[in-house]
Amino acid sequence: MVPRAAADAEHSPLAYTYEEGSPHTGERDDLAPSPRLVGPPCVAPQRQEEHLHATASFLILILILQEEKHWESSNTTCVCPELKLAMALRLWIIAAFPLFCGAQGPVDAGDGGVFQPQSALTDMEFASVSSYRGPGNTDPRPNKELPILLWWSANLFPHFPGDTERVDCSRSSCLVTSNRKVQLYRRTASVIFYGTDFRAYEAPLPRMPHQTWALFHEESPMNNYLLSHSVGIRLFNYTATFRRESDYPLTLQWLPSLDYLLAPTAVPLLEKNRWRRAGLAPVLYMQSHCDVPSDRDRYVQELMKHIEIDSYGKCLNTRPLPEHLEDTSTATGEDARFMRFVSRYKFHLALENGLCPDYMTEKLWRPMHQGCVPVYRGSSSVSDWLPNNHSAILVDDFPSPRELAEFIKALDQDDEEYSRYLEYKTPSRITNLRLLEGLESREWGVNDMSKPNYLNGFECFVCERENERLAAVKAHRKNPKLNPPPQPKMANSSHMGCPLPSPGHGPVESLDPNDSWLQMWPQDYWQSLDQAEGLESLIRHNESEPSLLWQHIQSIAVRRARRP
Repeated sequence: MVPRAAADAEHSPLAYTYEEGSPHTGERDDLAPSPRLVGPPCVAPQRQEEHLHATASFLILILILQEEKHWESSNTTCVCPELKLAMALRLWIIAAFPLFCGAQGPVDAGDGGVFQPQSALTDMEFASVSSYRGPGNTDPRPNKELPILLWWSANLFPHFPGDTERVDCSRSSCLVTSNRKVQLYRRTASVIFYGTDFRAYEAPLPRMPHQTWALFHEESPMNNYLLSHSVGIRLFNYTATFRRESDYPLTLQWLPSLDYLLAPTAVPLLEKNRWRRAGLAPVLYMQSHCDVPSDRDRYVQELMKHIEIDSYGKCLNTRPLPEHLEDTSTATGEDARFMRFVSRYKFHLALENGLCPDYMTEKLWRPMHQGCVPVYRGSSSVSDWLPNNHSAILVDDFPSPRELAEFIKALDQDDEEYSRYLEYKTPSRITNLRLLEGLESREWGVNDMSKPNYLNGFECFVCERENERLAAVKAHRKNPKLNPPPQPKMANSSHMGCPLPSPGHGPVESLDPNDSWLQMWPQDYWQSLDQAEGLESLIRHNESEPSLLWQHIQSIAVRRARRP
């Protein structure tokens, strides 16, 4: 018979994350794989400390379960004397029995926030949370028996009002909450993170062996390069990112629908040509976010030497915006006046702030919606998603800005050839089946009330997978010979991995050492790797205090420096 603790470790979600000899792909050459530990890996230096650790852990577990039971079943917000005693005893245990972990120091009881609410929160009553049963869902369980999904990012909880809700997905149900009080509860099956807000020094530690981690990150890679390193993305069991390889792909999130592409050209070519004769440049550039990893301004600055460009906004500004368009909300909200203004230009520089496969934003799709030709740099795989092979000009197809400028100038003078770039406005000229199938098959919608938004969609994706995993674990424990354990699940670099930022034009060796871009983005990329390694080390050593991150980073750096 397998001991319960061993069985828990065997089927722990952490086993999905830490596998013996997991390769470090795309990282620094000196990152040798280390043994991956499952479950609590702390080893006390002395037998007495082992005994204290085990005793304290056992008592703490009992008290946590007692408090959870009270939290789920109580019909009042008052704290009973028994619970007060339990809470006091728990604090005494934490103070009296420091937890030793290898050569690490004891956990500071004064900072033991992992065992307590991180803000002043009233008791939540899951048993009384209202529910709505969606079509096809026959989950008979009451709320108190459902797995809990915890949204860790404080500013992102896709339910209103309140901080707790029951979600009834297509096959099963879960309770979802943003209340961090449930972090250590046995029913909290998964923690969902918003990638932009995920910070190694704020991670929920210790990482519980029975919990999975899920990542939602639809924004630019520049927001968190920790996720672009394999050691960082491997911390997660489920992902929803712009990469098509992620578990819940958001690749076409900026393309609302096929009709958005098919919309009639806002400003006809004849009128565009009249504006050209009136003095408009052939190319539009409009940016106010200047210092970005793609270093787009450096490329545009070089391109300006060879072709006329009207640049609005704060970056490389050459012309002022009309006063009624100075409010940036006119752009983000696609204000009709703004759209009409930019539609006069034949070519739009569509340069993403970060370079990564499948990362495509409104910079690509909006000009196409308007009937303008995007001059695009961003996703290296953009051709996989374009309506046809003649609908955008790709910067990387040209050896230099000079040659790109010459191509645009020739196209500006050839109306027939220019019009070929707009043929996708006719439905029969959209020949990319991947694009059509991607729009048709996605279960979430953009401004489409008939479909769930992708936040709620991913939430249900995690709910369904966790119910399947927990059912498989239960069945395996009941009859190991008949029912295999759930298969390991772990994200990899293809779910997010983005390359090291490189200069927008020219080799990095040609840059001044004091160049602001050089001092910012390459360093941010490698520092993010340090933090990912540090967090992985914290989890592997079963640490409870995220502030120890910097000590672990330093230790890793020292060990690396000592290698021959």
